[in-house]
Amino acid sequence: MKSINITTLLALITLFATVEQAAAQLPDPGMTIDSSNTALVITDPQNDFLSPDGVTWGVVGESVTKNNTVANIDSLFKAAKDNGYEVFVSPHYYYPHDHGWKFEGALEVLMHNIGMFDRPGPLTTEGFEDSGADWLKSYKPYIEDGKTVVTSPHKVYGPETNDLVLQLRKRGISRVVLAGMSANLCTESHMRELMEQGFEVAVVSDGTAAAIVPDGNGYEAAMTNFRFIANDVITTKEAVAAIGGGN
Repeated sequence: MKSINITTLLALITLFATVEQAAAQLPDPGMTIDSSNTALVITDPQNDFLSPDGVTWGVVGESVTKNNTVANIDSLFKAAKDNGYEVFVSPHYYYPHDHGWKFEGALEVLMHNIGMFDRPGPLTTEGFEDSGADWLKSYKPYIEDGKTVVTSPHKVYGPETNDLVLQLRKRGISRVVLAGMSANLCTESHMRELMEQGFEVAVVSDGTAAAIVPDGNGYEAAMTNFRFIANDVITTKEAVAAIGGGN
């Protein structure tokens, strides 16, 4: 292994310290949470991500468990419903025709290979119940209450390929409390696009989780980007309190 001289080492230490100091000094814009113009948006609250029987549990389970993500998303759903907030779910589905794509990114290849979020077609719910694409069972009372807006599916990571932005604007929503799966993929991509579209976004840090693999910790990467980009990064406890007091 090539050795590193003391001058270079000190320079690296100074650089890292400067970066950490800059991050600590980032402004904290915050976001007002009010039922008149704020909605809860949950990405991919589905079995393949959040159930121990899901196809990704082997890589996301540790993060989901550590963050208490399943219970925290439940708390967000309940708080929003109890306090008259609009709730939107942006799901991820793959139909047979999606498996005919001629090129894909790394995670797209993986998702297709393991049958993640697979459904037999867009015009049938055959085999949907309790499948990997289905909602986590404990969330069904919230999602299937006839009031929650379930958008068309996003196909890669962000809402550019579905109607979430349209549905939010049509309901007069300008601020979003964002949670769901997974932190550095769909949740982060939704945060980025919503910010680009002119929405204010507060991300719930423990209302999401991500894969922890030898190649890196997706959760930590997402938290860094949320802090740089979103209007606010809050905990479930803080979000529930704000939702309860922001009518």
